[in-house]
Amino acid sequence: MKTMESNRAKTYRNAIESLVVEEVERQLQRLPSRLSGYLNRTEVIAYALNRLPALYATSERGWQQQRLRGKNELGNQIVTAVRQAIAAVQRDPLRAVKPLPPIDAIEPDSALQSLRDLLRREDLSWRNMVDVVEQTLVKTARGEITWRKRENSAYGHTYDWSDGRYRF
Repeated sequence: MKTMESNRAKTYRNAIESLVVEEVERQLQRLPSRLSGYLNRTEVIAYALNRLPALYATSERGWQQQRLRGKNELGNQIVTAVRQAIAAVQRDPLRAVKPLPPIDAIEPDSALQSLRDLLRREDLSWRNMVDVVEQTLVKTARGEITWRKRENSAYGHTYDWSDGRYRF
């Protein structure tokens, strides 16, 4: 279930993430290129992050303070967690992994598909969105399209625009 928070831009960051990424790069540079080329950096980073506390910040000043705190108080733990992550990921270098899509890519695609469904326009794209929405608004103003409140499909029914019936 989406909340109002999920619709807002992400305005917080975990300072540990950037410190881990930097340490992963440092340690991988020390390894033979043949070995470091086989390691999935994303898996190494995730493994290490799962073994460290988070240090979130919501402002530039807080970000700098949390990074400094991470370096001073958790520096040795970061080095150890990354070393362990490299060893763990190294054990299974051929494991097939389907990576997660970036978060930024999920929500816009979902929003676009929802708008396609609402407007009943499968041709809707980010490129033609303004034109399609404008055409729809003009047709609505002329009375060529009428709208009713969309029903929530989570309740098991939706409104079918083509024949004006609810589907259960």
